[in-house]
Amino acid sequence: QENLNADPSVFLDPNELSKEGTVALGTLQFNKKGDFVAYQLAKAGSDWQTIYVKDVKTNKILNDRIEWVKFSGLAWKDDGFYYSRYPEPKKGDELKGAAEFQQLYFHKIGTKQAEDVLVFEDKENSTYGFGGSVTEDQRFLIIGTWQGTSGSMLMIKDLDKEKKDAQSNAAQNSPQLNIVAAKIDVEMEKAEAKDFIKIVDSFENDWDVIDNNDDMILIKTNYKAPNNRVIAVNINAPTEKDWIEIIPENKTDVLQSCSIIGGKLAAHYLHNVSSNIKFFTLKGVYLNDLKLPAIGTVGSISGKRNDNEAFFSFTNQTRPLTIYKLDVTTMQSTLFKKPKIDFNSDLYVTTQLWYASKDGTKIPMFVTMKKGLKLDGKNPTLLYGYGGFNINILPSFSISRAAFMDMGGIYAEANIRGGNEFGEAWHKGGIKENKQNVFDDFIGAAEFLIKNKFTSKDFLAIQGGSNGGLLVGACMTQRPELFKVALPAVGVLDMLRYDKFTIGRAWSSDYGLSENENEFAYLYKYSPLHNVKKGIQYPATLITTGDHDDRVVPAHSFKFAAALQSAQKGDNPTLIRIETSAGHGAGKPTAKTIQEVADILSFIFYNMGVMPKM
Repeated sequence: QENLNADPSVFLDPNELSKEGTVALGTLQFNKKGDFVAYQLAKAGSDWQTIYVKDVKTNKILNDRIEWVKFSGLAWKDDGFYYSRYPEPKKGDELKGAAEFQQLYFHKIGTKQAEDVLVFEDKENSTYGFGGSVTEDQRFLIIGTWQGTSGSMLMIKDLDKEKKDAQSNAAQNSPQLNIVAAKIDVEMEKAEAKDFIKIVDSFENDWDVIDNNDDMILIKTNYKAPNNRVIAVNINAPTEKDWIEIIPENKTDVLQSCSIIGGKLAAHYLHNVSSNIKFFTLKGVYLNDLKLPAIGTVGSISGKRNDNEAFFSFTNQTRPLTIYKLDVTTMQSTLFKKPKIDFNSDLYVTTQLWYASKDGTKIPMFVTMKKGLKLDGKNPTLLYGYGGFNINILPSFSISRAAFMDMGGIYAEANIRGGNEFGEAWHKGGIKENKQNVFDDFIGAAEFLIKNKFTSKDFLAIQGGSNGGLLVGACMTQRPELFKVALPAVGVLDMLRYDKFTIGRAWSSDYGLSENENEFAYLYKYSPLHNVKKGIQYPATLITTGDHDDRVVPAHSFKFAAALQSAQKGDNPTLIRIETSAGHGAGKPTAKTIQEVADILSFIFYNMGVMPKM
């Protein structure tokens, strides 16, 4: 308690890493003892990361430096950590070349990257990626293999058994202790690429290891459970017939995540797109629910498996992200940290509404606005969506959206299919040949807002980024008369060639591939770039991208902007805003973010012919 309330001191300040603020901090992990920290840095918004290591006591950066890291975690084991990297790309391909042949390595503190031990690779499957994690007791190494954005294979290695075997082998070869120690290291390194226990060897389902309970590996999975469940796999008898179900599937609420805190399982569920936290024993016996401050989203619950003190974050559309401290024994939570923001939450109200999509499916939508706002069809309204890759759009606070509402706007976000708000069935209802459902859901949200006089087609803007940029591009080309302003950000807009660049091919699990005849047909039918038609009046459009976006390469935005500008009928402008030294969005400096938000808000209000209320 005394340490928690002590005055903080700066340990690492990403704002000082570059004058322009274009170097961003990624994953950061302390080792178990807390004397070293490894962290990833990205430049100019690129997905490429460089790993650095810092001595916590001396606050000095060590000479350890690891390059060509992308889509990687950091998992400590004793005096080193596991990480994932790609081979060094060819000159000129750094920001556009296909990401292939990812490998999992182990780095020992104080050594050069060239000495790192290759833990796992697959030379026959170029699109496979590998993520390494270690259980809290550091006994088990977990390797999750991924190919697309959903589904994984799972392998586990008992590191304690490996160490004992290495000690035994080395001791048999030499009785001298110093030589034995050296040979143990060699045996450990040689053993890294073998002796894994395969739990799952197909990509049909998701498998997320929670932690271990002695020999039992606890796993969250959607196997035979679209809303997810928790099972236990005995490392000594890993076949399916010996699996034990710990927490059965909840047929109405979706299990998002699970962790062991204070000797209990903390299970995070979604109930109608809002968080609900339930606690169970490690055997799966229900204990109680965590009382939350309001309807909203728990970002994370962090704590150790043997500590009774934990922390969780909470937010919703009108409540900035706030951190609470939880006593796991009494289940009492208290406010720990709250941001200081000039925003009066009491002046606003959020309502969850339900509407019918084209096929009759009921879709939820959150609408937030100032209390007492007159619904006369003349309110500037910003409708946001995503709809893909199992990603949920949950209640959260945004200062830019708060500014929009403060100026008299209404903010709406539709929980359309393609996400995981209602489980794997909701996700599959919006992928591949079902992708049109996503666009129909979003168009249905716009029609609902107009019908109920929240706004009208002259005051409605639509916004989305990445896959959400595809959403905006598809909807504005399918129903151009329905929207006044369109804001596709870093969008996937060329659906016939998206898989040719960087990590694009991994998205085929949601989209499909144009090289397959049956998938080409539906991709071509909705691809925004290929559905721009001459002589159509499209909404006023501001396309945004970054020159260093190596997730969705900016060529998507360039081509879409050119096609729109060539085809546009009437006076609605088509503009593209290209941020320099910026990428897909993560790590963008505050100054650049403020400039971009100011341009977007100005574009919305100007093209609606509205003077913002101040």
